[in-house]
Amino acid sequence: MEWPGALYPLQNQLGLDIHPGGKTALELRGYAHYLPSGKRKVFLYGTQGKVLPNWFKGERLGVDIVMTRTNLFPEDSQEGFSEFREKDFSIKISAPERAAMEMLHLVPGKISFEEALLIMENLVSLRPDMVQRLMGMCRSIKVKRLFMYMAERQDHSWVSNLDISKIDIGKGKRMIVPNGKYDRKYLITVPRDSLAEASG
Repeated sequence: MEWPGALYPLQNQLGLDIHPGGKTALELRGYAHYLPSGKRKVFLYGTQGKVLPNWFKGERLGVDIVMTRTNLFPEDSQEGFSEFREKDFSIKISAPERAAMEMLHLVPGKISFEEALLIMENLVSLRPDMVQRLMGMCRSIKVKRLFMYMAERQDHSWVSNLDISKIDIGKGKRMIVPNGKYDRKYLITVPRDSLAEASG
């Protein structure tokens, strides 16, 4: 069985609030910068305390399941989701705007800064109204700062339609990577490598 088919009963029969998000949702929508070699990682997201059933195993499905339990957004929020159709059924996945923020939540631990920046480069058609609402709900200062830093570095036109004054990016510095360069606007330390410099 393919993993979307295994996920369908989790969402629709067991009623588990677990969804493909982050990099996986972006891959399903064709935004991945490249397809990884080797075993595919499937990034699933749920709120704190959500547990996958014992039978839902990556080994059985031929993928590595990366389960992230987070309160990145309010638990009762249904903002930023879409349906992904697979043959004769559909599953709930994150829309690209939410998926981008979920992906950045895992930088740099499970997703590299460089890969996230490359994927963000493809997100030329995000909906500014959806970005604005999600940024208002997002509870991670790191995610909001990284999102804005990368979106501006990629010079996406939709950024000009955001009301930055209504996005709380908090106070104090955040180190995303050690020994990097410091971005004074968003108070984060980012890699000094050629990719980050070239897009700056």
